[in-house]
Amino acid sequence: MKTALENGSAGTGAAGSRAAETRAVETGLVMTGAVDVQVHEDVWVRVAEGSTGPPHPADARAAVGMPPWRAREFLAGRGVLRDLLAAVAPWARDAEVAATATGKPVLAGVPGVGVSVSHDGGAVAAAVALRRAVGVDLQRPPAELPAGVVRRCLRERAAELDRLPEAERAVELARVWTVQEACVKAEGTGLAGRPWAIDVPARPVSGRWRRFGWVALRDAVDVPLSCAFEEWTC
Repeated sequence: MKTALENGSAGTGAAGSRAAETRAVETGLVMTGAVDVQVHEDVWVRVAEGSTGPPHPADARAAVGMPPWRAREFLAGRGVLRDLLAAVAPWARDAEVAATATGKPVLAGVPGVGVSVSHDGGAVAAAVALRRAVGVDLQRPPAELPAGVVRRCLRERAAELDRLPEAERAVELARVWTVQEACVKAEGTGLAGRPWAIDVPARPVSGRWRRFGWVALRDAVDVPLSCAFEEWTC
């Protein structure tokens, strides 16, 4: 499956120290090989290849009629999300996952829990946040780096990326894109929010955009992964 970067789709500043510091969550993993990261005091991200258990009945019903590849991807994302919910917000684990008009996932009847899901190349990331909106995105580095995509995502910062070795350039561009995507996912606007216009450093670590803080989880997993979250509780 082609990634957003391969297809050509495409307010920075120091975030609070709590957002910049990631730490493992002691919650007891449900899946072999799953990685949990606590991004903020009430924001968590889980990365895995999928859930080991059977799909939730509501998710299985929602997958009916999807092409097989899409159903596998969809159910893997939902499985990772529900396993993370079971660990950090168990009262919401069985809630129906609905979507807004722009496609942002929401838990029906549970307004106090924000959720987000991302998948690429078999890897799945899910985020859960208490009392705030959240967005997560993971992206395998693109096989090629079209100059137009680099300029679109980084604009005047593109020269900073050009100074890096080729393999590192691909990884850092993917990190930039995950930050941009995570921000518009948290906002609920998706591509309509023009993620490529969000100002992100060529080697992102943490920052702010509008009312959201963001963190590039550089050491959590091998695949570029970022999370954005509302900086005040609702």
